[in-house]
Amino acid sequence: MRYKSFKFLTKRRIEAGVFLIIFFGTFTFIGSKMGLPNMLNTIMQTSYSLLIDTVFYIMAITVLSGALGKLLTEFGVVRLLEVMLKPLMKPIYNLPGVAALGGLLTFLSDNPAIISLANEKHFNKYFKKYQLISLTNFGTAFGMGLVVIIFMAGRGYGFAAVIGLVGAIIGSIISTRLMQRFTIKLYPELETEQVEGGDEQQISFKSEGSVFLRGLNSILDGGKMGVDLGLAIIPGVLIISTFVMMLTFGPSPEGFTGKAYEGIALLPHLAQKVNFIFEWLFGFKSPELIAFPITSLGAVGAALGLIPKFQNAGLIDGNAIAVFTAMGMCWSGFLSTHTAMLDSLGYRKLTGKALLSHTIGGLFAGISAHWIFYFISLMF
Repeated sequence: MRYKSFKFLTKRRIEAGVFLIIFFGTFTFIGSKMGLPNMLNTIMQTSYSLLIDTVFYIMAITVLSGALGKLLTEFGVVRLLEVMLKPLMKPIYNLPGVAALGGLLTFLSDNPAIISLANEKHFNKYFKKYQLISLTNFGTAFGMGLVVIIFMAGRGYGFAAVIGLVGAIIGSIISTRLMQRFTIKLYPELETEQVEGGDEQQISFKSEGSVFLRGLNSILDGGKMGVDLGLAIIPGVLIISTFVMMLTFGPSPEGFTGKAYEGIALLPHLAQKVNFIFEWLFGFKSPELIAFPITSLGAVGAALGLIPKFQNAGLIDGNAIAVFTAMGMCWSGFLSTHTAMLDSLGYRKLTGKALLSHTIGGLFAGISAHWIFYFISLMF
């Protein structure tokens, strides 16, 4: 017992030491380039600018899209879309038709919606075990989709955002199918094992009251959910985007002054060495653009915070927006969602396979969006 306790304490101390080395090493490196006062001022100024200029704008979108999503659910539009999409689910995704509901709910809200739905007994009865596990990949491929599309359309790139949605669908197919193959390979018995649950008739969206009250309550409840979602993205935008921007952009023309959005341009320097790969795969003309998909891995809301700066710098075009939309939706913070969902299903050991499958799916989402945009551009 004492040996185990000593071993645990030693491991924790080593972990703490490694963390301190990485933490102070990173900021010492950045501070040596920018100067400590300038680095600290830039961190605070960038975070403040992102909060005022970007977060509140995104929150306004989440409130409106939340209200819209709740209205669509309340008055049966989501249910109707689910019925229309059911015939496509089996041949395309190898999932039961009811799985379409999961994609719709995450598209209208965010990835956590798929976690609660997958644990609903009246929903998961229609899945074989390996299919239910792959629902993690299917649902998270559409997280915050409506918010992302509205945001891009608001920036004047509505058509490119629709192409990005097509790319996200392609990425979701690849991710879901790969996860199913990995799961069956590791657990062959799950291919035929059915999940126990209720029946489909118990999955209900029924509500009571007059049409006016239902509509009013839906708008208010959906808007409140949008506020919660908007608040939830603040840490990601302020912390992740600030750090990524400091690694993406360089000093101002006057040098390092402590202004917002200054940085050491490390990511473009590294990406420049292999930019021909990114240009062929995604059509990126500037190495700085690789910052968006990298940020999407943690939080797509944080990645959206990069768009205004990219646009002001003249770095983006329709192709970049199509790729951003596809990869942003497909990679919308899946690093956290996959772990939580597989843990709740009792298959934490498959987390690595889920992340690998979704990483590949997200890459193909971006590649597909680029080439679709390219060929459409040739025709028109």
